[in-house]
Amino acid sequence: MNESELPPGGRPVDVYLDLLRIRMDSEDYGLLLSVVEPALRAIDEQRLATLDVVLNPERTKGLPQDIRDEAALVIATAITGRLDNEVVEIDVEETGPVRVVTDSVTASDPERLAEIADHIRRRNRETEELRGIAEASDLPTDF
Repeated sequence: MNESELPPGGRPVDVYLDLLRIRMDSEDYGLLLSVVEPALRAIDEQRLATLDVVLNPERTKGLPQDIRDEAALVIATAITGRLDNEVVEIDVEETGPVRVVTDSVTASDPERLAEIADHIRRRNRETEELRGIAEASDLPTDF
């Protein structure tokens, strides 16, 4: 579906949520909404400090992977306004598989996926360096 197929005044995230409501079991859909509603509110209120959105671990603990994936796709749709987002799993040697949301073109491009994996590796190394500095300085290391 592209923008020209959206109902007048329809937001892509609302269309996607309607499709999920029809497709998913009502209990699973309710669970999904409980996970994404805080993020959707923050997006609507423009309270996102960064596009690096992480699902709240307290709300997602114990959730099936398919619901976690759908939650990530709902949030991505709200942020990007695109309906062609996909969850892909990228193997990062240092940490193991990492699930990321990207557009369909990037998801099918091995070179771009390798670049994303390199970026994840770089960020992990930087985080570990910062954690070491914080530890040596007697500062909290839970970032």
